[in-house]
Amino acid sequence: MTPDDRDGTGGDDDRDGTGDAAPDPDPRVRPARPPDADRIRELQSHLRRPSPDLLEYGLVVGTALVSVADGRVVGYLLPVDAPNRPGLHVAELVVAPDHRREGRASGLLAAVVAGADGPVTLQAHPENDAAIALYEGVGFEVVDRRPDAYADADALVFRRAPPDHE
Repeated sequence: MTPDDRDGTGGDDDRDGTGDAAPDPDPRVRPARPPDADRIRELQSHLRRPSPDLLEYGLVVGTALVSVADGRVVGYLLPVDAPNRPGLHVAELVVAPDHRREGRASGLLAAVVAGADGPVTLQAHPENDAAIALYEGVGFEVVDRRPDAYADADALVFRRAPPDHE
C-alpha cells in the first residue's frame, strides 16, 4: 500500500510557509509504541487499500512514526526498506480527518527524511492534487511513473534525498 488519492492525508499545510520541511523536528511526532497499535489500526481504516500485514510488521519492528494531539495518535507514517537500494519507501501515511491541515503529514515526512540513510520515496495517484502539493511542498520531486499501479492510472513516484545528501 502506498499513499495516493486514497491515502487518508487529504493534503497538509506546510507549517513554516517556506515550501520546505520544517528545519526543527516536529515535537508532535515520535516513534510508535505498542499501546498505539489499536489507534493506528483505526486510522488505517481511512485507506481504501490498507495493508494490515505490512502495518503489523512495521509495528513489530518499530519503524512506524506517529503524530500525537492531546496524548492521542492522530496520524501515522509507515516506512519500509526500499527494495535493492539504500533508503526508505513510505508505504502508508494517514492523518485523521479532524487533524488535517495542521502540518502533521509534513511533520511525519520531515521526520522520516531526517532519519533515513538514503533517499525516501513514495507514490501518489496523479489526480490527487492535495497529496502532490504536500509532497512537493516538503521537497519531494516526481522521478518516475509506475505503470498500472492503480486500476485507473499509473502512479507518480516521488523521491527526496536526506538533507545531508541534497
